[in-house]
Amino acid sequence: MFFETRLEPADVILVPGGSQPQLMEAAAKLYHQGLAPWILPSGGVNAKLGMTEWEFLRDIGIRRGVPETAILKEDRASNTFENARFSLDVLRQHGIAPSKAILVCKTYHARRAWLTYQTAFPKEVEFLVHPVVDHTGIDRDNWYLDEEKIDKVMDEFVKIGRYFRRHIPGWVHR
Repeated sequence: MFFETRLEPADVILVPGGSQPQLMEAAAKLYHQGLAPWILPSGGVNAKLGMTEWEFLRDIGIRRGVPETAILKEDRASNTFENARFSLDVLRQHGIAPSKAILVCKTYHARRAWLTYQTAFPKEVEFLVHPVVDHTGIDRDNWYLDEEKIDKVMDEFVKIGRYFRRHIPGWVHR
């Protein structure tokens, strides 16, 4: 479930939505380290936030010193597959054809996010996964220590099955 890769320079940093600041804080840090020239947060309206997830994440990036011109916009997505598909559309609209992309996501969402973006993007794109501990505090070393954390991680297992069951035959031929 927990998944992480090495990091190296890439064409874009992708942030698949969310209402937790830790994701964009990490993306901004990677941007300032010179790992990519663009950040593309993704996410539509979130009732908890009273705005789109994109606006929420963009504002954090700007507060963290990322130039507004370096933050691309995807503000329609309502789930991880839409985050991936719509982000690819935005990149294409900007003439960006990434060969490498850094995916900044929650620790317990890393495997599903990685699989989702791999499914939606061209197979030539290499994804570098940078998991971030969010407000839940869940990581690979503590997820099994209390019921709430166990439930969150088990919910991700269920979502992986639901998301990818229909894609498995196609993966054989990728």
